This record gives sequence, structure tokens and C-alpha cells, in this order.
Amino acid sequence: MRTIRDEVRSGEKKFGTWCNLGSSLTVEMAGTAGLDWVLIDLEHGAGTFSELRYQLQGATAGKITPIVRLPWNELPYFKSALDLGAAGVMVPYVNTPEEAALAVSRMRYPPAGTRGVAKLNRASAFGSNFESYFADANSSLLCVVQIETADAVASAHAIAEVDGVDVLFVGPLDLSVNMRTQPNLDAPPFSDAMVAVVTGASKAGKAAGILLASESQIPRALELGFTFVALGSDGSMVLNGMTAVATAFSRFTTQ
Repeated sequence: MRTIRDEVRSGEKKFGTWCNLGSSLTVEMAGTAGLDWVLIDLEHGAGTFSELRYQLQGATAGKITPIVRLPWNELPYFKSALDLGAAGVMVPYVNTPEEAALAVSRMRYPPAGTRGVAKLNRASAFGSNFESYFADANSSLLCVVQIETADAVASAHAIAEVDGVDVLFVGPLDLSVNMRTQPNLDAPPFSDAMVAVVTGASKAGKAAGILLASESQIPRALELGFTFVALGSDGSMVLNGMTAVATAFSRFTTQ
């Protein structure tokens, strides 16, 4: 399992993408393309836990760090994703420090948390590496919590101060819908919210992350202080490619 928690916590820029098609091949492609991490989406993506095992194998083949976005902040999801070998989790809709603390607890073994202990799983090489995995898991797995409401923005610093939270990650679409504004990094009130998230994370010594919709947004996101940055998704890339093919043929359809 390739982990990047120490680098993320030290402020290194880490770049990734979204995989929402449920495909192990696109996860592997993200790694062979040279990205640092990939987000495997079980909240809104087409894949389920049945596909996750193959997607995590694809991440291993592609030598990329796999972060799994869970459907919700509930213990069984943490156990399943981590036992299959996720290097970290992204937890949606975290609004309070208490919810963040629950997420941290659910991904850590006792006595630091409530994650169940099992040896014969993929994360511990089916038991052959259990002692090492068990000793290191609590300190090596990345905990990413999503900031998707105005309440979460207001509590950003308090959430970031929770021991074990590593990244405050903005979900631009959910946050903009909940704030009733456009996800514009340059225009308030959304831009003010971005500053609040980055500032809250920075004061607590944590990283701030965001999913971008276009390459043109990268400079502004880095200028604001985001260091854990994703761009696009396998779904959008495939659709754009298919659309380009259809467009190439379109001028011949009337001939």
C-alpha cells in the first residue's frame, strides 16, 4: 500500500483525479499517467464495494495512492474500504468537529478508535504482513473530510484541529448549491469560503484540498493555498473523448 500521509501533512502538493466509472482500468491508468493519488468514488460513482477490490488492485498495478470516498460516515464502510487496502478515505458531508472525530475513530484500530481487527484481508497481505500493517495503520492512513456546507466552512478551523484529520476537502458543487452561489474561485461569497477553509486548515497544520473542473482553475487554487488538488474524472474524460470522435464524424453525416 502506497501512502502519502506524511507528505500531505508536510504541505507537499499532491495532484490526483476522480474515478467514478467503477473501472479498475481507469484507476490503473491514473497511476501510469503519473498522478500522485486517485479518488475512487463510492458516494456518487457507478462502482460499489464489489468493484472496489478490483479498483484497488488497479491502483497497486499503477503504483498510485488510492483514496476511497465512502458513501457516508458510518463504521461498516470504513472497515470494508480499509480492509480491502485503501490508503485513506474521504468522508462526505462533515459539518462539525464531532463528526470529524467520529470519522477518525472509525478508521483507527483500538485503543485509538473503533475499527474492527482482522488478519485475513487484502490490506495486510492476507495475514502475511498483519503485524506491520497493524502497527502502522493508525499513523499512515490518510483521513480526508469534505467541507460541503456553510456550517462546515464556519467550523473549518475547529474541524481541522481534530487530531487525525489530515485534509479539509472542498466539494465545490455541493458547497455552491448549499450556499446558493456559483463555484467561482474568484468571486465572493464562494471565494471567501475558500479562503476560510484554507486558513482554517493551515492554522491547524493541515492541508486543504479541492476538486477542479478545468485546467484553467489550477493556478488560482494553488494561489489560494490548496495543496491536495484533483482535476476532472474518468467519466468526464471518456465523455469528452467520445464527444470529440462524434464531432469529427458529424460533418460527414449530411454528405
